[in-house]
Amino acid sequence: MTQDPLTLYKLITLYMLDRVTFPLTKAQIGDFILGRDYTNFLTLQQVIAELIDAELIQAKSLRNRTYLEITMEGKDTLAYFGNRIGDPIKEDIAAFFADHEMDMRSESAVRADYYKSTSGEYEARLVVKEKDVTVVDITLSVPDEDTASAICANWQAKSQSVYQFLVSELF
Repeated sequence: MTQDPLTLYKLITLYMLDRVTFPLTKAQIGDFILGRDYTNFLTLQQVIAELIDAELIQAKSLRNRTYLEITMEGKDTLAYFGNRIGDPIKEDIAAFFADHEMDMRSESAVRADYYKSTSGEYEARLVVKEKDVTVVDITLSVPDEDTASAICANWQAKSQSVYQFLVSELF
């Protein structure tokens, strides 16, 4: 029985999302699928869009990242059709997670966004989550968009040291 390649890519995406306890970004899924030359960028975008339309995954966009999570319907679909993913692909996914899980977890746990407030200033919202628990949630009011954007850009690299500083100063 020959399998439609799009179906396989969808199952791989569902399988990856089912194997982690945190959302994955489109880029992280792309790193695996595109890095192994399973398909091209446009086909992967089509696969993700179709999974979202079918409500098998949900997407949340924050600044320049789209975070993906599997839904219950996606889990059910994977339970029925997951056996169509070959063991070599599952082993590749396991190896990919073993090599990159800490970086992926960190990237998904640290989030930053900014918006214009009703007062006319910009607010940068900086969050660190561990599983579903918010560890840090800081909102900074700044006078302009460039400053808010810079704060958000630096949050990924500096969130851990900022958290450690706050803990040391406040406890």
